[in-house]
This record gives sequence, C-alpha cells and structure tokens, in this order.
Amino acid sequence: MINITIEDRNGTRQDIVIPEGINLSLMEVLKASEYNILATCGGMGICATCHVQVLEAPGSLPPVNDTELDMLDTLPEAGPDSRLSCQIRVNENIAGAVFRIKGESNE
Repeated sequence: MINITIEDRNGTRQDIVIPEGINLSLMEVLKASEYNILATCGGMGICATCHVQVLEAPGSLPPVNDTELDMLDTLPEAGPDSRLSCQIRVNENIAGAVFRIKGESNE
C-alpha cells in the first residue's frame, strides 16, 4: 500500500492509502477520494486546475516536463514546489509525500 497525505484548501490533512500498481495519476486519486478539484482537461496537463503544492516528498517525484512548466508559469500562485497532480503517477516513489490542493474548486 502507498500512503500519502493530502491537505485541503482549509488546511485539514487526511491520509490516503492507495493500493500499489493502481496505475492512476494523483489527480485521479484526488477525484476518486472526493476532493473538490476541477481537472477541466481530464489529465492532459493543459488547464492547471489540478494544481498542488508539494509540501513533503521523501521519494523522488517524476521530473517536470515542458508542458507542465508552461502551465505552471500561467499561475500567479505557483512556486518551485508546485506541480500538476495529473502529471504525477501514483507509485511507491510518492509514498510518504504530502500535497496541498491549490487548484480551483468547482464550488
């Protein structure tokens, strides 16, 4: 099992346990866990509405690609620890990571 922690927009943290080998993105896990994120483009990395901040990453996250960097550059609140959750694959490398939801909500 892969354990990660999600901090919502209110600062509330919740641990999520994900089966290994699930082959989903972090964005898909967040949506399945009923977090309120838009993810307008459905995981294509072209809308930035699934923006998260990486608070802790004990393992190695996948490198940021040019498309993701271009999208993050459009966000005024993005920082060096910003990522698009649709571009992070859930595997044992993200175990122990803590992510803060930053993207727009659909409320």
